[in-house]
Amino acid sequence: MSFDAKDFLASLTELPGVYRMLGDGGTVLYVGKAKNLKKRVASYFRENLPSPRIAHMVSQIVAVETTPTRTEAEALLLENNLIKSLSPRYNILFRDDKSYPYIVVTRGEFPRLGFFRGSPDRKGNYFGPYPSSWAVRDSIHLLQKMFRLRTCEDTVFANRSRPCLLYQIKRCSGPCVGHVTPEDYAADVEFASMFLLGRQQEVTRRLTEAMDAASQRLAFEQAAVYRDQIQSLHQVQEKQYVSSSKGEDIDIIVGVRESAQLCVNLAMVRGGRHLGDRPQFPVNAGESSVAEAIGAFIRQHYARHPAPVRLIAVPLPDEEEGGDLDLLLAELAGRQVPIIEARSVLHRAWVEMALQNARLAILARNQASAQQEQRLLALQHVLGLPDVIQRIECFDISHTQGEATVASCVVYHGNGMKKADYRRFNIRDITPGDDYAAMRQAVVRRYERVATGEGTAPDLILIDGGKGQVSAANGALADLGLGELAMIGVAKGEERRPGLETLIFPEGREPLQLPPEHPALHLIQEIRDEAHRFAVTGHRARRGKARKSSKLEDLPGIGPARRKALVARFGGLSGVLAATSDQLAEVPGISREQAEKIYAALH
Repeated sequence: MSFDAKDFLASLTELPGVYRMLGDGGTVLYVGKAKNLKKRVASYFRENLPSPRIAHMVSQIVAVETTPTRTEAEALLLENNLIKSLSPRYNILFRDDKSYPYIVVTRGEFPRLGFFRGSPDRKGNYFGPYPSSWAVRDSIHLLQKMFRLRTCEDTVFANRSRPCLLYQIKRCSGPCVGHVTPEDYAADVEFASMFLLGRQQEVTRRLTEAMDAASQRLAFEQAAVYRDQIQSLHQVQEKQYVSSSKGEDIDIIVGVRESAQLCVNLAMVRGGRHLGDRPQFPVNAGESSVAEAIGAFIRQHYARHPAPVRLIAVPLPDEEEGGDLDLLLAELAGRQVPIIEARSVLHRAWVEMALQNARLAILARNQASAQQEQRLLALQHVLGLPDVIQRIECFDISHTQGEATVASCVVYHGNGMKKADYRRFNIRDITPGDDYAAMRQAVVRRYERVATGEGTAPDLILIDGGKGQVSAANGALADLGLGELAMIGVAKGEERRPGLETLIFPEGREPLQLPPEHPALHLIQEIRDEAHRFAVTGHRARRGKARKSSKLEDLPGIGPARRKALVARFGGLSGVLAATSDQLAEVPGISREQAEKIYAALH
């Protein structure tokens, strides 16, 4: 179906808004925003398009949807939300990384200093995000040394009767046993928060004043504590390889395109301390410019994470894009967040570090990709497969003596594990401990849609197990009409030692044992171990949930009210288990027939 752009544009508004390019089946190809919807959408249907990528996208358009907004800022916010939720094929996409770590200082009389991942809530004060967990833990270590805040969990803190090792090595002031007053501890919390906000000079000034005041009161032990804190602050400031005395909060964003890779690297400076960087590789970048990628990163990243005081970008977004980003950042942050060039010597040093790390990230990524390709080719050769292996799926079974059986299916695709395609199966209606039946059920449930023409079939199936598991899986595939799919089993060797695995083939081919250093074996081990981890995690969660639930919840015809009455009468599950049917029948609301059913179900 061809798209009649002329008729569509004739009725299109000139208001600001968001447009969505749709392909066959309503697939969203691209999401964009516009100051003037009519002019912006019309630019896609002229003869000379700016790139082959855009031309290819336009050739697939069957419809265009628009959403007018009141302001350009509203359009920018809506565009970002739609890109995040729809992941359009032709938008430059960055991974929705929710794993940026934070430092949290909880609330209460003696707040806890801790490591945090996730979405910050109102239960504490959060500082960050940080580029890596190492940066967070290094900062926590510094804060412990300088201000001696507790890091233990609340349950541990509430039940201690004597100070822990951290108190002995002067990394905690011992609030759990009353070795510090709430007032003094609150002052340390305030100093730590000021340090995290980049106000080191103010912290030093106030500590110096407190030290002088303590000396005048002849409280020399307290004065020595302040002295040590001041010395630690000076050591931290001197230790920084690249630091700013201004206590700046800046993000440095650089882009590099080399060796067919586009990398956007984010370096973070908080309170004048360079905390490290985080390279990212966008999806759908194609031949997009580095400046375009940086613009996409700024829009997507700061919609999810707080912006610093200002950004340094190399290269800068183009003039029109830069103005849009300034508007978006101001809307998101509630203040102006300028995007500037690196002018000072220190700023240029930060930029050079970020660029160098981006190039190193590209080099490492290409080396890893080449290694993975070598392992895939080696595996293809060993198995004698005619086609290149792209997608591998691996199954494993986990249970404890037949309890809470869980099967896992993990996916290797595109030179790495594809966690979005992982699946777990809660195995039911089999004899407990029957691994063969469990494997058969998992394979059927995974590939029954593939057999009907839906879903994606793998190039190779790995089964974590020996002949029995492989036979069960192969039988399931044959029943589904998918017997042509390549499959091997991975049987653990003697004493389950890595490197002694045996490959099991379903068609009667002799088992194969590869040398421990063989690259194909390394790939198989990596995927097998991930399947095992995923299965064990799921099994433990299911087993834990089952053991936490009461047997009373499974009794037929017994609702919440009757369960409450039983517990109140006998004092808990153990009392109910010890009761006779006559005693059960004495409980209000429990008939003789129900009492007998309860007794039979529990015994």
